[in-house]
Amino acid sequence: MTTAPGQVPVAHQALRHPLDPDPVRSTKARAVFALGLIGALTGFFVGGVVPSTIALCLARQARREAYASGGFLTGGDRLRRGEQLAWAGLVLAAVAVVAAVVIGVVRLADAPFGHDYAPNFD
Repeated sequence: MTTAPGQVPVAHQALRHPLDPDPVRSTKARAVFALGLIGALTGFFVGGVVPSTIALCLARQARREAYASGGFLTGGDRLRRGEQLAWAGLVLAAVAVVAAVVIGVVRLADAPFGHDYAPNFD
């Protein structure tokens, strides 16, 4: 494939007002991602419930702030991934609790009920 000689057309960007702030990455989005990752890694040990819950609360605040900023706060991709990891951590914690309850019920069903006395005891 060949290209025609000459300059490549450049798309012109709209001019910004000089007082507009520069777009910056949201620090809450970074915190949501970090807490979501910690929640997903420790979710199966039920310790991931706390960081996952905090991550979901922060994600809600970060979404509100990003919407109110009019596009000057970025980091929506980290926010989405952090939320997904936080939900995964909560699901893993729920699976661990359900598995522990099932194992406890099965072991309780195998255990003898009442006292186990000797056969010659009346």
